[in-house]
Amino acid sequence: MPLYKRKPFALVVQPDDLKPEELVFQIRFTKEIFRSYNDYLRRINFYNRRVWTCKATGKGSLTYEEALVSEGKASKRIQSIPMEFVDFVLREVQFSMLNLKDLVDSISAKLQGPLTEGAELYGKKNGCLHPCRISRVIENDQGVQCEIEWLGNDHTRNGKAVVDSEDLTGKNMPFSKRLLKSFIRDSTFRNLPWVLHEGLAKKYGISTSPPEDLKCKFMALNGNIINKKRKRSVGKGTEEKGEKGIKVYRRRIEGKPDADEENEGPGDLSIKYPIDDLLVPPSDEDNFLMERPSPSRKFNVPMDCVGDLLMVWDFCSSYGRLLSLSPFTLEDFESSLCYKDNTPSIIVESCLAFLRLLNNDDGETEDKKRNPKMVWSDCLSDFLETNCTAEFSKYTSTIKNGDYSLLEVHMKLAIFRELLDRTLETDAFKDKLEEYIEERQALAATRRDEALEEGRKRREEKERRKSDAGATEFQREGSAEDSRSKKNAKKHKIESSIASDDLSNPSKREIHKLMKNGIKEQIETKNAEERKQYLDREIEKRPIRSTALGKDRNCKRYWFFRRDGRVFVESPDFKEWCYYETKEEIDSLIGSLNIKGVRERALKKQLQKFYNKICYELKRRSKEVTKVMEMEETLVRRSTRVRAPPREDPGSAFLKYVNKW
Repeated sequence: MPLYKRKPFALVVQPDDLKPEELVFQIRFTKEIFRSYNDYLRRINFYNRRVWTCKATGKGSLTYEEALVSEGKASKRIQSIPMEFVDFVLREVQFSMLNLKDLVDSISAKLQGPLTEGAELYGKKNGCLHPCRISRVIENDQGVQCEIEWLGNDHTRNGKAVVDSEDLTGKNMPFSKRLLKSFIRDSTFRNLPWVLHEGLAKKYGISTSPPEDLKCKFMALNGNIINKKRKRSVGKGTEEKGEKGIKVYRRRIEGKPDADEENEGPGDLSIKYPIDDLLVPPSDEDNFLMERPSPSRKFNVPMDCVGDLLMVWDFCSSYGRLLSLSPFTLEDFESSLCYKDNTPSIIVESCLAFLRLLNNDDGETEDKKRNPKMVWSDCLSDFLETNCTAEFSKYTSTIKNGDYSLLEVHMKLAIFRELLDRTLETDAFKDKLEEYIEERQALAATRRDEALEEGRKRREEKERRKSDAGATEFQREGSAEDSRSKKNAKKHKIESSIASDDLSNPSKREIHKLMKNGIKEQIETKNAEERKQYLDREIEKRPIRSTALGKDRNCKRYWFFRRDGRVFVESPDFKEWCYYETKEEIDSLIGSLNIKGVRERALKKQLQKFYNKICYELKRRSKEVTKVMEMEETLVRRSTRVRAPPREDPGSAFLKYVNKW
């Protein structure tokens, strides 16, 4: 059983009046049963704290379940100890006053036994170990020496010698010291003196009463070994102070704990939030939480393709400069994948952008035109035949014949995913990624310096207001400022000289300094708010990877893409998607998150951090949607004399996409 504060911990006793149809709460790994959910929750939170110790191995800072698993593994190892040694080890352990290390060393030395004639060991000869056999043991004033015979590979005698017993080695213990430590911990319930469990001692006929030399210090009481010095407090009263400060002694009934001791147990520990979301108990505060809105699930592509759709579109939007590809909206990309009449220009230009980057990385310099459909289809089919598996080979003829639009949506996205995976392995992408990382680090360092400078100014202003208006103080501050400005000027001069000297062969740190200084020169004419906005905007222009905002109570992931505005929700099994697309829905979502849970607290913090950006993108998106709806609802004016041509369908605007690179 795991130890709490190095002592055994008693489990809750199962109620006797439990009815078969009664609903209860049971802890999985202890089988404890609780009628009250609050009691169950307090106990499970207590078991999840890292305050438990494995009794067999002595490893601490574990949860109760981790300690149980550790003890189970240790018990399996303990069973490997040969039975003929168990009785001897237990008798050596009972009432021993040695610490664990010395006790293990003592037992191992006795198990290895004394040197005997005829034993084959290894002896030191010319600094190396050689096999030998003891022919005679010599005991004298100098200690124990052995007359040995050196043995060859075929056990032939190669001479004799007399060596000290310390120069002989090779007789190993039947089991390791680590295993012996675990066995001792598992077999005892206290140390110094080590005392075996009563049942184990009776099984091997080992006495449970202390030896004569320990009876003056310890005594047996109710099957336990008690220190006589501590025994004095048993049965005595407890000291309290009365109303007038007079000491009052209250007699404590033996075997019955005080009221304060009853209130000290782990069952009464207050819950420290945040905890795991699924363990948050219901409370009256939940009435103040808003109702979570129902997300939308309107996608043109099948539900199992939404994840790949978002991944490919986000990569094309984030690394459009690297691909030489103009940006396009997620709706246009989705409509292009579902279009069956012909292949839209978004698909053609996106495929050509990936293929161009792959060809340049392979060293091909052949300039292929972008516009002819046969060229792009031939390039794509060649790529699928040479670089992809047989799964894609059966579609190459369809693509060569110009019928790419007839492919299923999941196959189109699979081709894009293959192109994207190959792009991630190119040197051009790796160089661009490294460049973005360096620039982001320089921008982040500049933003950090700005924050430190603002904090320093606020502290100085606060100290200046608190300080007296004496002339001496002003003079002292002026001299300090002068000395500080001189130091800064000297430091700036040294940095500039280093930068000018090593400009021809700069190191990574010096490049970082130059980049940071260049950024500071660009923003030095702006005010504090403009500088902050500029740095945030420049960091966003250099994406590294898209990460989820967080998870809710049910482990659903929430995603926000900068160029779309909607907040997408991904199911834990990665198969279903939905989204929120209005500001009111985002407000309700934030208001419905319970900060008592770990996941929802972190998610709410991230949503509040990106709230302004999300609202800005949603507002821009709603304007575009409203404009499209107005165009669809507007009727074309017709005249009896002139027949006006019909207006273009806004739903087919994705067909007019042009790559401006």
